[in-house]
Amino acid sequence: MASHDYQDEPTERTRLLYHAANDRRLSTLQQDMEANSIITSAVTKDEQAMAGSTVGERLPYNDYTTIDWLHDLVKDSYRSRFIHSRKSIRYRLVSLFEDASGWIAVSIIGTLTACVAFVVDVGVATVSDWKLGYCTKNPFLSREGCCKDETPLLGITSELVDKCDGFQLWSNSYYAAFAIYVAWGLALGIISSSATMLTKRSLPAASPGLGDSHKAKGTNGTNLDPAHQPVTSGKSMYMAAGSGIPEIKTILSGFVIPNFLSLKVLIVKAFGAVFAVATGMCLGKEGPFVHISGCVSYIVAMWFPKYRENGRKMRELLSAGVASGLSVAFGAPIGGVLFSYEEISTYFPRKVLWRAFLCSLFAAIVLKALNPTGTGKLVLFETNYGTAYNATHYLVFVLLGIAGGLFGGVFCNANYLWSKWFRSYPIIKNNPVFEVFLVVLATTLLQYPNPLTREPGDIIIKNLLVDCTSDVSANSWVCRNEALTDGKWPYIGYLIYGTLTKLILTTITFGIKVPSGVIIPALDAGALFGRLMGQWITTISPGIFAMVGAAAFLAGVSRMTISLCVIMFELTGELEYIVPHMIAILVAKWVADALGKESVYDLAQNVLGHPFLDGEHSLQLVQQANALVEELIPPAETMREITVVVPSGNKVPRRLLQEKLDQLHRRGLMDAGLVLTQNGMLQGYIAEGELEFGLSSVGAVYEDDAEVRLLGDKVEEGEFDLGMFVDRTPVSICAKAPMEYAVEMFGKLGLRHLVVLEEGTGRLVGVIIKKRLVAYLEGLKH
Repeated sequence: MASHDYQDEPTERTRLLYHAANDRRLSTLQQDMEANSIITSAVTKDEQAMAGSTVGERLPYNDYTTIDWLHDLVKDSYRSRFIHSRKSIRYRLVSLFEDASGWIAVSIIGTLTACVAFVVDVGVATVSDWKLGYCTKNPFLSREGCCKDETPLLGITSELVDKCDGFQLWSNSYYAAFAIYVAWGLALGIISSSATMLTKRSLPAASPGLGDSHKAKGTNGTNLDPAHQPVTSGKSMYMAAGSGIPEIKTILSGFVIPNFLSLKVLIVKAFGAVFAVATGMCLGKEGPFVHISGCVSYIVAMWFPKYRENGRKMRELLSAGVASGLSVAFGAPIGGVLFSYEEISTYFPRKVLWRAFLCSLFAAIVLKALNPTGTGKLVLFETNYGTAYNATHYLVFVLLGIAGGLFGGVFCNANYLWSKWFRSYPIIKNNPVFEVFLVVLATTLLQYPNPLTREPGDIIIKNLLVDCTSDVSANSWVCRNEALTDGKWPYIGYLIYGTLTKLILTTITFGIKVPSGVIIPALDAGALFGRLMGQWITTISPGIFAMVGAAAFLAGVSRMTISLCVIMFELTGELEYIVPHMIAILVAKWVADALGKESVYDLAQNVLGHPFLDGEHSLQLVQQANALVEELIPPAETMREITVVVPSGNKVPRRLLQEKLDQLHRRGLMDAGLVLTQNGMLQGYIAEGELEFGLSSVGAVYEDDAEVRLLGDKVEEGEFDLGMFVDRTPVSICAKAPMEYAVEMFGKLGLRHLVVLEEGTGRLVGVIIKKRLVAYLEGLKH
């Protein structure tokens, strides 16, 4: 990590190391220069300024570790005080730029996210139509773009495509067209999945035993402590697969997932999303847009030292940036901000809210100017039902909410079980492209026979929300069937078949190795069921029930409430139907929560094995357990391994620290560290990363018998000093404190570690790292 020096004179540098020369070592001057060079190449000046404080300096976070929110808060304060304390013109300009950098960054993020969304939207519209035919004017035009001058935009289905002279069908034979549709779907699915394979990365294990169905056993047959189990080999992860929302939530909760937000992943995610959605599978591009906006946010953040060098500030920018993902996905700028607050972010202060609002605004402005839909409007599914509902319809809205809750509860549990069972087979686990092939095959075979499900997901919703009293929509396939007087049971059968198909296919699709989201499939299923309900209620348009049903089904799957209600009226422009949406969404959430407390994203966290700490659900678990913090204290042997007893001289042999570091490596947690004591009392904490850096880089010229100073301010000649890395003020807690205290402290303060002290004496009895708490909470679920 490059050092960013904002100081004018070299004499203002913090002196970190003092050495003496002898026959076995370099000269004093050479050692000072080398040690300072090593330190400054890995630690910023902000960190060096903290070396003299009780907090200690830190290195950049490594893979799959936890950031320290409190430390980064202090680090940002040091940086801010240094810049604002300088009175020169240069630093006044730097200060002004620092204050405005957040607003500048989110404006750039919103603009770039909208540009990527435009390319993806146009690509999906074009490629998905290749399954049916091509535009004779321009093969890269979508069917709607090709036919807009010849046919009214009324939600065109394949039955009406022959009325457009510019769009050429592959075949007029039903079976030949069916076969070509399936072949195109398989080809597009393989392309998308093959591209996703390019983002495979190996990650360290989140925590030994975390997420496993069994615990490692010791030699005596007893369960080993999770923090003391043998090191696991880690796992492989396809960075561009899935929606990316579980991973974004994990990152925003304070963990580091390397390469997940890189430029390569962004490109593959956008490219793969085009072909994945075009297959017609039960997935959407809305979830991937959140991941894409996160990638854009990370890339832009790297341009600003304020965010590049501080994990806490970086996550503030990411929280604001991901709001633009939903903004461009649905044309819902306010809903995007609320989605980031309600569903994605763990830490969302007021300034992040304001910046998310600006980011979402810029995304909406740019997307409207680019106009990927060709309508010139942000509203994707604009409706105008006219007929108002009355109190007698509230019962129907409640029934739709119940159905949505049942759908969401069944889907979440079925998808979790399917992921655990089907994807455990070696042929599926080792061949993700083959799984995609099977899912695409099943999808195309089941969906093509039904005219309602043959289209991409957003077109399905558009067709189902039509108001048949409108002159523009009266000739659509849906309205023609609903106008039949000699029986419309085949049409009702299509609605029932479509709802069941969406439930089954979405269950087996979510989690496959292509960019995919679950929002659009849930909306599709709800719109199909709502339109079905509307066939027996003739007092108002069936499209109203399709609209409310779509919201209810998505609420059951995602457990979103306020943000979903806002997204729905931004999607449709129907402010009149906010109350029906509120009724259906709340009922759906209550019913789904009765079947299972976790949303589809929470369950995906379990399947993927990411170390995510959900404060709300975690508190519910520990309240039921009625446990104390002492249950998290590591075993005595583990504590002996991670404790360094520092003599009164504050020096220990280098060999001892190396042995301790090797033991930490064998435990494989990466977030661990050593706790320093004198006479049984806590003196400080040094994390594994800082210890390894100090021994391998700064202290490389020292032999094993060298004395290392860990505590104290006075450094004598010939001593190797690691005191700048020691946190002298680690946060502590009493062993007899309720477990709720630990959950709240880790969740609200964002700690990496928590030191446990004995009640009454204050003697050190244990150290808890965040992953240990996560592993404990996982055990309470089973």
